[in-house]
Amino acid sequence: MTETTTVTGGIPAQPGSREGVYELPAGSEETRVDAGERTGEPSGAAAGPDGPDEQGTQGGEVGHGGSPGVIAGAGPVARPGERATLRLRDGADGNHGGHGAHDDLPEGHDGGEEPARYAPEWLQLREPADAAARAADLLDPLRDRLAALPDREGGLVVHDLGCGTGSMGRWLAPRLDGAQHWVLHDRDPYLLHFAAVASPRSAADGSRVSVETRRGDVARLTPDALAGASLVTASALLDVLTDEEIDALAAACAGAGCPALLTLSVAGRVELGPADPLDAELTEAFNAHQRRTGLLGPDAVTVACEAFAERGMTVRLHPSPWRLGPEHAALTAQWLRGWVGAAVEQRPELRERAERYLGERLAACEAGELEVVVQHSDLLALPRPSGGAS
Repeated sequence: MTETTTVTGGIPAQPGSREGVYELPAGSEETRVDAGERTGEPSGAAAGPDGPDEQGTQGGEVGHGGSPGVIAGAGPVARPGERATLRLRDGADGNHGGHGAHDDLPEGHDGGEEPARYAPEWLQLREPADAAARAADLLDPLRDRLAALPDREGGLVVHDLGCGTGSMGRWLAPRLDGAQHWVLHDRDPYLLHFAAVASPRSAADGSRVSVETRRGDVARLTPDALAGASLVTASALLDVLTDEEIDALAAACAGAGCPALLTLSVAGRVELGPADPLDAELTEAFNAHQRRTGLLGPDAVTVACEAFAERGMTVRLHPSPWRLGPEHAALTAQWLRGWVGAAVEQRPELRERAERYLGERLAACEAGELEVVVQHSDLLALPRPSGGAS
């Protein structure tokens, strides 16, 4: 028994295959899609895992504290009772090392099909800015390390953690030579489906790219889960992890002996032009919001650097800022609503001033008079070769 859905373009209405592409077995947590079996491109593409909830505030209104209406412009805003983390399953049975299969679901969730955590429309909106921001300067050392790997049948094996709709694969696969097999991890079957059908067909040199999806939680990542991996990637993931989860990620990559390219982690710095006296206060409140419930937010990159370095890996950092001008008005407006909304959720006493601020900023954005730089960092961690050279 299989589940198929005809999709003629754009974001699929529900999980299921594109017409003539592939069939997803009902209830399956793992699917494989070969490049030669995909047909057509979506009318738009979508990006990494951090983004808004399904609903957003409108106009200049700031979402109320705890409301799912708050859009997370530079990081997710959890619904009440929900941890905004991504977890990588460590067993096909859906249980996770002593935790029940639904231990981290929102309170009151019945354990059935989980709601989408990130809106595909937001991921689609931010993909061009993400692609422009990622640090291409980190690719040459990565290519050198991948080229030194022993030849293997099927080529490189790349694990994309918290893949969302697959923007990292669409950016990176065409920039690497050789055959590639991408293993896409996410908890949302809808996003996994879109990532699979919108994945690249070929590498930089025309070699074949194939895709496999794995649905499930993503904490407790072990070297066994990465057995045979050539590379681990993620986009906008580190800042929604805890200290323990980043430590586990670093240990798993080091144990598997594979590099990690982790892009677009928030750095906690935002520059808006023209400046406003409330900019700094909102930035501070937003950063505090990102650190809720033990998440690392803007501290994540520092913690990750230490975790990888402690395991003998060579770490390189590079800035990867969003630079948003008049041509990015839709993205800037959506980001503003989420940024301000999260700040007010953290500090409700800011509401009155924040509503005035947001209205003025959105008006400037619509008039093409606002420029925003949202700072991120990209991290490349390379295991030291057996000879000891870095």
